[in-house]
Amino acid sequence: MLKVHNFSAGPCILPNEVFHKSAESILNFNKSGLSLIEISHRSKDFVEVMDEARNLVKEILSVPETHDVLFLQGGASLGFLMSAYNLMGSNKTGGYLVTGSWAKKAAKEASFMGNSIVVGSSEDKNFSYIPKGYEIGDNMDYFHVTSNNTIFGTQIKDFYNGDVPLACDMSSDIFSRKIDVKNFDLIYAGAQKNMGPAGTTLYIFNKDILGKSTVPIPTMLDLKTHSEKDSMFNTPPVFAVYASMLTLKWLQSNGGLNHIEKQNQLKAELLYNQIDNSSLFSGTANREDRSIMNVTFSLENENLNETFNNMLAHANINGLVGHRSVGGYRASMYNALPIESVQVLVDVMKELEIKKG
Repeated sequence: MLKVHNFSAGPCILPNEVFHKSAESILNFNKSGLSLIEISHRSKDFVEVMDEARNLVKEILSVPETHDVLFLQGGASLGFLMSAYNLMGSNKTGGYLVTGSWAKKAAKEASFMGNSIVVGSSEDKNFSYIPKGYEIGDNMDYFHVTSNNTIFGTQIKDFYNGDVPLACDMSSDIFSRKIDVKNFDLIYAGAQKNMGPAGTTLYIFNKDILGKSTVPIPTMLDLKTHSEKDSMFNTPPVFAVYASMLTLKWLQSNGGLNHIEKQNQLKAELLYNQIDNSSLFSGTANREDRSIMNVTFSLENENLNETFNNMLAHANINGLVGHRSVGGYRASMYNALPIESVQVLVDVMKELEIKKG
């Protein structure tokens, strides 16, 4: 099979062993003669999958006993709304750090049930940096951030740690680095960026927030509903949960967060060094706020785009075209992307430098 170096922003690259085991489960799950996607989600076999997936999250991230873990549906886009519903308190006010398109959409959702206050925004420079020096008012029921911005290539390095409950959309860098879960009252993350296939969303939250919202919450959007049923209130996305569980097992067996964070740093340094030392390429995000997951860059001379694109295709590099909001190129380097693929990209960039620099 032709080796393709997959830099797509999502759905994400996954380990080969996850693809193989997931494919096997579709044909014959646990040697039952039945497919994973036709067995009852209430069966012992699948309940064990859900339990293992949730326990792996707790082990890998060192989730404290104060917090619960769920695998639900709807993607992070539904998480925008669910986070506001479940955290809206007596002030009926949420604070938002707007660092990209998804953060902006999250802030909009809070306005359906209360006040949405933007405490800081980088939209003035096309979201190329993370705002600093903002103030969190004591009139806010919660403060919401987006940890990593896939479109614009920025990432929060230091999280707020204060008295106001912290909520975070961690879709595109969950499990890429160590975090202190106890400092977050709510984390949600769509699986398809760094954990599994599209279809499930991970929620990690302080159980103390349950039942305290001051706005009426539809049953399906109430985290208390799903917590009481251990992610089984309705039929879960069985395949996405299973593949995510396999990915988490792969991560745990390969050194966990300590190892993967170092590998992700090495990949990012390799590519950023090439960009910074090139006469042809330039990065689009502020250096201090650069993402280790999504590297955004462009060619100084756009007339070279066609030549570069042809070289990328010849090297079997896929998914490097930047988002329309930024243009240029975007290399998404999620956990399962080997450093060898990054080296292939760097070699192509060096070759272009020799020819056209």
